Amino acid sequence: MPTVILTGLPVPGSPLADELRSLGFEVRPAAGPQDAAAALAGVPADQRVAVVDTAFVGHVHALRLALTDPRFDACAVTGALSVQAGAREALDKAVAIEGAAGSGPYADRLAAAVEATGTAVQRPELGSLVAAVPADADERAAASAAVAAVDEEAVRLRSAVKSRDGFFTTFCISPYSRYIARWCARRGLTPNQVTTASLITALIAAGCAATGERWGYVAAGVLLIVSFVLDCTDGQLARYSLQYSTMGAWLDATFDRAKEYSFYAGLALGAARGGDDVWGLALGAMILMTCRHVVDFSFNEANHDATANTSPTAALSDRLDSVGWTVWVRRMIILPIGERWAMIAVLTAFTTPRIVFYALIVGCAFGALYTTAGRVLRSLTRKARRTDRAAQALADLTDSGPLAELQARLLRGRAGTFGSVYVAALGTVLMAGAALYLPCGDPRLIAVAVIYVMTAGLAVAAPLKGALDWLIPPLFRAAEYVTVLALAAKADVPGALPAAFGLIAAVAYHHYDTVYRIRGGTGAPPHWLVRTIGGHEGRVLLTTVLAAVLVDRASDFPVALTALAVFVALVVLVESIRFWVSSGAPAVHDEGEPA
Repeated sequence: MPTVILTGLPVPGSPLADELRSLGFEVRPAAGPQDAAAALAGVPADQRVAVVDTAFVGHVHALRLALTDPRFDACAVTGALSVQAGAREALDKAVAIEGAAGSGPYADRLAAAVEATGTAVQRPELGSLVAAVPADADERAAASAAVAAVDEEAVRLRSAVKSRDGFFTTFCISPYSRYIARWCARRGLTPNQVTTASLITALIAAGCAATGERWGYVAAGVLLIVSFVLDCTDGQLARYSLQYSTMGAWLDATFDRAKEYSFYAGLALGAARGGDDVWGLALGAMILMTCRHVVDFSFNEANHDATANTSPTAALSDRLDSVGWTVWVRRMIILPIGERWAMIAVLTAFTTPRIVFYALIVGCAFGALYTTAGRVLRSLTRKARRTDRAAQALADLTDSGPLAELQARLLRGRAGTFGSVYVAALGTVLMAGAALYLPCGDPRLIAVAVIYVMTAGLAVAAPLKGALDWLIPPLFRAAEYVTVLALAAKADVPGALPAAFGLIAAVAYHHYDTVYRIRGGTGAPPHWLVRTIGGHEGRVLLTTVLAAVLVDRASDFPVALTALAVFVALVVLVESIRFWVSSGAPAVHDEGEPA
């Protein structure tokens, strides 16, 4: 059980001790700094420990934000400091430094001393919430009046909703899903349970769509909306009750894609029952969505720690954001997850799977072109140097395997940063163009794949610090995915496109897993994993070789793709699960896709 050391002389009538116990803490009183140091020594180093001033006056949720958030090693508000095991050594040093010296609340002095050791102390935004340590009776009365004047529960509900979200989510889901989140919290449900319920609901929706019957499509549309409501609820529940966890980070980061792509598969199966083969469209929608997200992730990582963008394009964007209606229009036209799921649900219920995929591809293509064009303009007019951290993140996102790594090592020191993105673009155009133009199994495809491997190595031979080098990961994703799609479609044998769908889904999971590890601050997956599954260039070369070798036995090509998909999925999933349930995984909660 976590422990609170309550420092200072007791305040008659104060509910503070009971409030701390309601947050799950064991309360230990300490009259002064020396008593606090002795009490701290009795708390195991692997347990959360907090120091709170007995004179603290404020909202319980202010204490909850400071004392229970698992994402931060150290967190503080006025009069309260909490540390986890990662910051315990810094706290012990602070206690030794502070002793009985100094003025002001002991918890505040400790927080400053912890920061002085180089340990970051998170200070949550309280807004209208109160956290104070009054110096006398008048100040205490004023602070108590300020506490009474604020509806704490209303603030807590508002803060459970993301400050930035899409129009559909903000106005059609969040007004009531926050109350569902509170209902879940009061019944002891966890965000992970709600996330799992959302996945199960989406899988049932996919099953209904797979029936190919009108009632199934209608039920699928309704269940997809229910799944999305639960998807919003899990994040709001996590923020409402501060139930962030490593498992929750993994589930929330991956289940959205699993739900969406499973629904695509369900629509394709349902269409097939009606005699319409839309597996190619389903695969195209999945490719477009994944590449679009990689653009978002790569751009954000490339500029994660860059200085403010003062380019004309950024200035125009800021001016547009100052006009209220343009904010919502710009968020809607890129078809974020709320609008996208609503469109899919409505079209599924009232039209056909083919129309659903046509609308999805057109809408997502427009959104991808709009956001990518804006980011290219920002990058070209931006005057900033990319950091080593950003360059490493981009290198990890390229997913380069042993073939590209070998070339990069041979060329290192002799390659310049200028032109990396153009080399990657050339390789992508050659590979995707050949796959689309040449017949499946044509030996010339292997020669083009070898050239692609060479360009893949050359593109990453130097640090990715060019203005447009953030485009290299999405270019490689497009080359790999389009090659698999084109070869499977041109094979023209039963099962080829579904097998390709499974392969790209497995590879896409690996790419999303890489993104969320980097965003969590733990770095990319281990190199052995990338090498084992070949890297993007190795998989492209292997797929083209399989198509050429099996050209006279076309029926075996789907079997080969399925085997490759199973292999990649097993290796990636086993390592991903091991990581996300380990103690080294970040305790974060995904705040949603960036577009």
